Amino acid sequence: MKELIGQMKNTVAVLGAGIVGVSCALELQRRGFDVTIFDRVAPGRETSYGNAGVIARSSLMPFNHPGLWATLPKLLKNRSASFRYNPRFLAKNLPWALKFLSNTRAAVFHETTAALDALIRLSTQEHRRLLTEAGAAHRLRTTGWLFLYRSEEGFLGSQLARDTFKKFGIATQALDARELAEREPHLKPLFPHALWIQNTLSVDSPGQVVEAYARLFTSRGGQIRQASISGLRRSDTGDAWQVSEDAGAVHEASRVVLALGPWTKEFAKKSLGLSVPMAFERGYHMHYRAAGGASLGRPVYDTGGGYVLSPMEQGLRLSTGVQLTDREAPRNLAQLDLAEQAAREAFPLEERLEKEAWLGSRPTLPDSRPIIGECPGHAGLWLAFGHQHIGFNTGPGSAALLASMMAGEACAFDPAPFRPSRFIG
Repeated sequence: MKELIGQMKNTVAVLGAGIVGVSCALELQRRGFDVTIFDRVAPGRETSYGNAGVIARSSLMPFNHPGLWATLPKLLKNRSASFRYNPRFLAKNLPWALKFLSNTRAAVFHETTAALDALIRLSTQEHRRLLTEAGAAHRLRTTGWLFLYRSEEGFLGSQLARDTFKKFGIATQALDARELAEREPHLKPLFPHALWIQNTLSVDSPGQVVEAYARLFTSRGGQIRQASISGLRRSDTGDAWQVSEDAGAVHEASRVVLALGPWTKEFAKKSLGLSVPMAFERGYHMHYRAAGGASLGRPVYDTGGGYVLSPMEQGLRLSTGVQLTDREAPRNLAQLDLAEQAAREAFPLEERLEKEAWLGSRPTLPDSRPIIGECPGHAGLWLAFGHQHIGFNTGPGSAALLASMMAGEACAFDPAPFRPSRFIG
């Protein structure tokens, strides 16, 4: 009987098979836990699939930084490729929007950038290790990425970001038009300025990377159940958590990691009565072939065009900016169309390679930081969600932080900025 109790104490159910969930499962497994992943689809097929594949310390800059107020009047016109919103969604989520804007304060910005920098640095280290262990290191590029500026005004407007990068020791190099052409000769001469973020990593297929991490997990004895989860509750005895599948099966584990990304809000409310102040940054992507033998050596972010263009296994991936709307809202391709128009001004693209654009909803909390830690009032329920548009970037670091706390070990850095009690209590 004692042996069975000990085994139960070592079991963990991870809900979610995106980059965060799979990374958590791998890290807990490495520390001796018996882990099962649950998700309705195979690993890496949802939100984690569609990003730009960038692992960059420059992503420490939150969208709600102090400079947001200067650009807000333009953004609220709802016409740009970088930011769109559904007025009805914002009206329904006004408390979230007001908290999001209130977190542009300098003090919050400084706390957020320091916390995200620590998380990204840890994640970069963990990604390198996992890519090697998973046999996926061939997908990694070390060529950095480029921020492109269409005007002198645009470059000068990036001063806060450049100052922040310098503060945290992020290696960058400002490029003029000639220097940019030397590095990316197939870009059209549209950009008088660029900023090369030199130590940035990128991969040629984020979805395949998550799948490789999942194969590593199963090769080490981990279990993945592809099933829709209908609920989560404490057992009648109170010494275990019960995960219920739609098909009727019930699984018990001593601890649960909730890493359902944008589905967390609805699931937490329905199963546990928890209110999570989450909004959704919808993004689209489409793949293209380059025309006339052109190529890119690294991802590029056209700051004026509002898109990222990344060399991927499937072709050149055009990723859009932010669209605030309901998770299940109908498609609205206006943002993708604008981004494509801007991208064609900058680079020779052939026709679209897919009939339908991919879309995903990135889960965002009011301070642009994820929740990582044990849920207040629910012993054994651990939370890892809310990574906004940098989940692929920060997933492995989040896993290392969470696993350290679950194992009762010292963390690589102070996890307080990510504590669940910021919003759940």
